Amino acid sequence: MATTTTVPRTDWRQEWFEIEDATYLNLAGQSPMPKVSIRAVQAALEAKKYPHQKPDSTFFEVPNRIRASIAKLIGGKAEEIALTSGASAGAMAVAYGLTWKPGDEIVTAKGEFPLQYTAWKPMEEREGLKLKIVAPRERFISADDLIAAMTPKTRLVSVSMVRFDDGSLLDAPRVAAACRKQGALLLLDVSQCCGAVPMDVNQLGADFLVCAGYKWLLGPFGTGFFWVKSEHLNMIRPGPFYWMAVAGSDNFAALNFEDPKPAPSAKRWDAPEWASYFNFNLAAMDTSVDFVVRMGPELVVAHNRKLVEFMFERLPKDRCVPASPLDAAQRGPFGCFAARNREKTAELYQHLRKENVVVSLREGNIRVSPHLYNTERDIDRLISVITA
Repeated sequence: MATTTTVPRTDWRQEWFEIEDATYLNLAGQSPMPKVSIRAVQAALEAKKYPHQKPDSTFFEVPNRIRASIAKLIGGKAEEIALTSGASAGAMAVAYGLTWKPGDEIVTAKGEFPLQYTAWKPMEEREGLKLKIVAPRERFISADDLIAAMTPKTRLVSVSMVRFDDGSLLDAPRVAAACRKQGALLLLDVSQCCGAVPMDVNQLGADFLVCAGYKWLLGPFGTGFFWVKSEHLNMIRPGPFYWMAVAGSDNFAALNFEDPKPAPSAKRWDAPEWASYFNFNLAAMDTSVDFVVRMGPELVVAHNRKLVEFMFERLPKDRCVPASPLDAAQRGPFGCFAARNREKTAELYQHLRKENVVVSLREGNIRVSPHLYNTERDIDRLISVITA
């Protein structure tokens, strides 16, 4: 796994502003940013008063720090990372950047997060591709399901590492090995685990990672990253790229007007007008990702698994059933449950929200996603509302 250094803390809850009016168990929906990130945004805003104090180099220093932090988090290289507006941007870079042949297959799973369909369905008409949607043979989608669906025409498998609707964790290395054997590529959406589950791209074996920044990376909306394996950098054609993604753009006094070439790194897929110090989202992401690295995903996953297991133990068995794998090794950093039918689940969700227990309702499941600011007391509150 990628190496991270966990900073010892007796009470990590002090790193967030306290949510006094609710029990917040919805980090998989969006994260409350830690105090240090809020302060970074305030400092960036204050800096706009005095732009004359910022040299041109500040356009690149913060983005480069973020790339280095993400690389440390996932075991990759900084030059393999593009800073994007979210997970969809990375998937679209692959969709429009690869050279396709009519009949090429894209394999994804039934009930996947919508970006898998918005990225690939238009390519059926545009490029003559076939999107193959695989249903699980048992309760949760597995590596075996995806591998069984692959054919000699499979060009890419595109799935979530952790499912948004049930928290199941894919055995990504097995899928990656099958893809290599088949001559196919693997794209993983790691939005629901990066920052909360230790990962190393070298062990995962994926070719591409896409990730939103406003969940387990603790950043704001409109942030994310796209990781592309070094050997594929020149295989994916960059689309129209923005001026700061041009090779040599760090010298504002000598810009290339005649024949601009994309940067030799993944920077070529940076979101236009996004990756500069003067973007407040970027200031927050810089601090948030550094905070995640210092905190350590190992700490988060251990803490969350303890709370989720405590929740599953306490759920009233006559009213609720787990909707995530009970084996923690097959589950991401959160857990889901449901009432005895879909209608009762929706009613229970509305009751929880009315009582200011903030969770998510996703595909007929109630998703409970804690973080280090949560304790067993918050799970007790959840259970007490369910059983009231």
